[in-house]
Amino acid sequence: MRRIMLVLLGCCFMVGALRSQRVLTLEQTIALAADSALEAFKSKNLYLAGYWEYRSYKANRLPSISLSVVPADYNRGFVSRYNSETNMDFYGLQRSYSASGGLSIEQNLDILGGTFYVTSGLQYMRYLGEQALNQFSAIPISVGYKQELLGYNAFRWEKKIEPLKFEKAKKEYLYNTEQVSEEATSYFFALAMAQAEYDLAVKNKNSADTLFAIGKQKFEITSITVDELYTLELEKVNADNTLRNANLALKRAMYSLVTYLNLPEETELRLLLPTRTHEYLLSAEEALLKAQENNPTFLANKQSILEARQALDKTRRESIFQASFSASVGFNQAATSLGGAYRDPMRSDNVSVSVAVPILDWGVRKGKYRMARNNLNVVEISSRQSEMAVEKEVVMAVNDFNTQQELIQSAEYALSLAEKAYAKTMTRFIEGGTDMNTLTLASNRKDEANKNYIIALEDYWLSYYKIRRLTLHDFVKGISISSEFDLNWQ
Repeated sequence: MRRIMLVLLGCCFMVGALRSQRVLTLEQTIALAADSALEAFKSKNLYLAGYWEYRSYKANRLPSISLSVVPADYNRGFVSRYNSETNMDFYGLQRSYSASGGLSIEQNLDILGGTFYVTSGLQYMRYLGEQALNQFSAIPISVGYKQELLGYNAFRWEKKIEPLKFEKAKKEYLYNTEQVSEEATSYFFALAMAQAEYDLAVKNKNSADTLFAIGKQKFEITSITVDELYTLELEKVNADNTLRNANLALKRAMYSLVTYLNLPEETELRLLLPTRTHEYLLSAEEALLKAQENNPTFLANKQSILEARQALDKTRRESIFQASFSASVGFNQAATSLGGAYRDPMRSDNVSVSVAVPILDWGVRKGKYRMARNNLNVVEISSRQSEMAVEKEVVMAVNDFNTQQELIQSAEYALSLAEKAYAKTMTRFIEGGTDMNTLTLASNRKDEANKNYIIALEDYWLSYYKIRRLTLHDFVKGISISSEFDLNWQ
C-alpha cells in the first residue's frame, strides 16, 4: 500500500511539473508582453489619459448648459439710508432674504474666438420688518455675444493643437507597444540562447561520458595512449562544469522572461525558435516616408512648434493693446408677485466696448515677445535635429534588416555544414579513423555555428521590430499600424 501511495505521489508530481511548463513561440511571447507587461500597462493608461483629454476638448466645442441657484441668502445689519426730510444719511437696521436662480447656454466660436450665450434668470427679494415687501425680478430671455477684439484667440489655437496632441498620444502608445515587442524579443532570445547552450551542454556531457567510456576500453587494448585517456577524462570534467554553469544561466534567463511577462514565478518555459518569414528587401526611402507620417517624434515636434507659435501670438497681441466687446439683448421685468415679473416684460439692451492701451511698462511686454520669438527659433532647430536623428536611425535599421537576411541565410547553411561534419567526425573517431583533437575541433565548430545562428536570428527579428517601431507601419500586410489600431478600436 505504501508503495502504491509513493507511485501516485510521484505521478502527481510529474503531472504538476508538466502543467507548470509552458511552450512559447516568439509571437506568443510578444502577445503576452503586450497584454501583461508593466510597461504595456503604463503605456495603455497614458494613452487613455490622452484619449479623455481629447474627449474633453471635443465636448468643450459643443453647447454647454449650466444651472446656478442660490436658494437662500439672509442678511441682517445696518445700512446707510437717506432721509429726505432732514437731507441727511443715517444708518438703519435692515433685514432681508433673497434667492436667485439662472439657466445659461453657451457656445464657443472657434473662428472669431468669442462666446455666444443665452440666459434666463429669476431673483426674489423680501425685506423683513414692520413694512415687509416682496419683489421679484425676472429675465425671461437674454441673448448675447462677447469676445476679445484683435486679441488672442485661444479657441483657434486649440483647434489646431488638441487633435494633434491626441494623434501623438495614440502613436506614442503604438510606439511603446512596439518597443515592448523589441524588449520581449530580447528576453526571448536571451532565454533561447541559454536554452540552446544548456541543451548543448547536456549533449556534450553525454558525448563526453560516452567517449571516456570508449577511451577506457581502447586504453585497455592499448589503442590510445594514457595522455589521450587523460584528455578524454578532462573533457568529461569540463563538460560537467559547463553543464552546471549552463543550468544557472538558464534559470536566470528563465526568471527574467517570466518576470517580464508577469507570469507566476514557478512557471517553466520551453521556447520554440522562429523562422524567417519576411524574405524581402525594404526601401529606405519608403521607410522614411512612413516614419515621417507616423513616428511620434515628428508629431511631438509639430506640437511643440505650434505651442511656441501660440505663445508668440499671445505675447505679440497682448503687447499692443487689449480690447473687448460684448452685446446682449433681452427682456426683464420687476414686480411684487411672481406672475407680475413675467407679465409685459420690457426690452433691455447692453453694448460694451473696453480698451486698455499700455503706455509705460519699462519694456516688459517687448521682452516677453522677444523671449517667445527666440523660444520658437530654438524649438524649430531642436525639432529638426531630432527628426534628422530619427531619419538616420530609420536608414540604419533598414540597412541592418536587409543585411541580416543575408547573414541569417549564411548562418543556417553554416550550421547545417557543422552538424554534418561533426556527425561524420564522431563516426570516424569511434571507428578509430581520427584523433581526439579533430573530434573536439568539430564539436566546437558545431556549437559555435549553433550560437551564431541564434544570434543572427535574434538580430534579424530585433531589426524587424525596430523598423516597425520607428515607422509604425506593417510592411508585411502593407498597412499602417495606426490604421489597424483604429479599426480594432472601433
